[in-house]
Amino acid sequence: MKIEVIDDQMAEILKKKTPAERLEIAFGMWRFAVKTLTSHLRSEHPDWDGKKIQKELVRRLSHGTAGFD
Repeated sequence: MKIEVIDDQMAEILKKKTPAERLEIAFGMWRFAVKTLTSHLRSEHPDWDGKKIQKELVRRLSHGTAGFD
């Protein structure tokens, strides 16, 4: 496992952001991850329907903690 540490310059920039601005940045990163992974899954598995794509998306983004029956 690799722990990445934010550099000092970026830490200073983020400290100046309001909590709402930091949340917006985080949500933007989340939306980007979902969009990118969805695109990748559709490309890799053109035979999968939307439900299967969504299930795999959730599994990957939750690191397997979202249980499905």
